[in-house]
Amino acid sequence: MRFASLAFCLIAALPAQAHEFWISPDAYQVPAGGTLSAEFRVGQEFKGGGYVFVPGRSEQFFVASPAGKTEVTPRVGDRPALNVPAPEEGLNVAVHETSDLTVTYKDIEVFKRFLAHKDWAFLEEVHRQRGLPDAGFKEAYRRYAKALIGVGHGEGADVEVGLDLELVAVLNPYADNLGAGMLVDLYHYGAKLGDTQVEVFDKAPDGSVEVFQLTTTRGGRVRFDVTPGHEYLVDSVIVQSTQNDDVDAGPVWRSLWASLTFRVPE
Repeated sequence: MRFASLAFCLIAALPAQAHEFWISPDAYQVPAGGTLSAEFRVGQEFKGGGYVFVPGRSEQFFVASPAGKTEVTPRVGDRPALNVPAPEEGLNVAVHETSDLTVTYKDIEVFKRFLAHKDWAFLEEVHRQRGLPDAGFKEAYRRYAKALIGVGHGEGADVEVGLDLELVAVLNPYADNLGAGMLVDLYHYGAKLGDTQVEVFDKAPDGSVEVFQLTTTRGGRVRFDVTPGHEYLVDSVIVQSTQNDDVDAGPVWRSLWASLTFRVPE
């Protein structure tokens, strides 16, 4: 229990403006009847430590497969967080939504760098217009992570599962031809979200990572080239006002983070 509390404290202390959260499978392809095993990771540039499972900080955790929705119920302190028999042969999608966490900004410049990185720089002026201070204000943030795991033949399709912010793979990397690139859609409250930044982290077998930014089309889609044997983290963040301008009453900003991980077979 002490271990789990420490792990959560470490996660909570990480500033939202600088770190991604993703599900990192031990293997992206497993045999039929095999085990799905994956770490929760927090870090930068697709590099980060694994963390234990803390039930009180998990809103929902399940695997979507051809068999339907299978709830995942780890015990407190479990690591890896995901360690269950594969529900069904085909494409299995691990899904985790965190509860809200908060970060307190002691320096407006840190907030500005976060906004600029995630393509929300115009909110600097909104912050000023709302009469918010340069320090001592809070941001609430929530994470929505998905990982694509091929079981057996790996066939099937990723689908929208109802997350507030969600990345959905249009193509299945374990069954479809990705010669013309990978396609991913971004949804916000069930509607495709256009003109929004999506960041892609491309990790080669030697561990080197290339990072690039894309913008969704009006139809909420991005396309990018992929390389066999490489692992991918797709990430998108939106920042919203909480409609609260009193810093003593709670967070004044809220960010939603969506991530999607997969590996392209060799």
